[in-house]
Amino acid sequence: MNKVAEITTTFFGYLKRPDLYPELRRKIWKNLFNRSSALRGKEEAEIWCKNLAVSEKDFIEKVLKITFAPFHDIFPQEYEAAVQAQEKAPIKMGGAGSLSVIYYINEFAKAQSSVETGVAYGWSSFAALASLVSRNGTLYSSDMPYILQNQSEDFVGCVIPEKYKNNWDLYRFADKESLPKIFEKTATFDVVHYDSDKTYDGRMWAYKILWDKLRNGGVFMSDDVGDNAAFKDYCEQNSRKPYIIEFDGKYAGVIIKE
Repeated sequence: MNKVAEITTTFFGYLKRPDLYPELRRKIWKNLFNRSSALRGKEEAEIWCKNLAVSEKDFIEKVLKITFAPFHDIFPQEYEAAVQAQEKAPIKMGGAGSLSVIYYINEFAKAQSSVETGVAYGWSSFAALASLVSRNGTLYSSDMPYILQNQSEDFVGCVIPEKYKNNWDLYRFADKESLPKIFEKTATFDVVHYDSDKTYDGRMWAYKILWDKLRNGGVFMSDDVGDNAAFKDYCEQNSRKPYIIEFDGKYAGVIIKE
């Protein structure tokens, strides 16, 4: 699909979904006036991340003080079933992030209530729920529909084991519509995991409101923090102590709310 056809298909896809009109207006504004937001400060962010980065194992054992085992070794049957579920899906969505870090930050916080932005196949949801269900906790998820892909909504969260789904509360809107609905359900969270709007401005907006909902002692995580300078700037402007974790050539940022 060429660029013009993609834009046209996306536009008419939004027109069929009145519940997504607010996001359509934001996308039009961003593409007309703020196209540089996605990569703002990328070079300095990558240098910053590289200088601070540690491995998943080092972060989990030295910071969280938990003996490390890879997520797929802890839940081998569920993990293999999830891989097969993704392989059967006829559409392409985002891949898995650092499942071990997501699982262990929920264990560290003894999470009862966690919130994430961005679901796709549901790998991060699977990792968080693997911890939450042991305490009968709830994962609240915000996920923007995939406008260009037919039937995508049928496969959102497809890798999540069925036995976990009673503890999962999914909202299918952009974050600016989903998060207020989630906040009506619960006032504070033990863990926040951000993996949705990757633009600089989108991150800076979401980081602030999600941080304010995180309890003291809770854990804040953002994926792909080397893509632009939003996480770096947020930490520096607000005197947050970041931990940068490198995996698969990417960087995730974690802050423990003291």
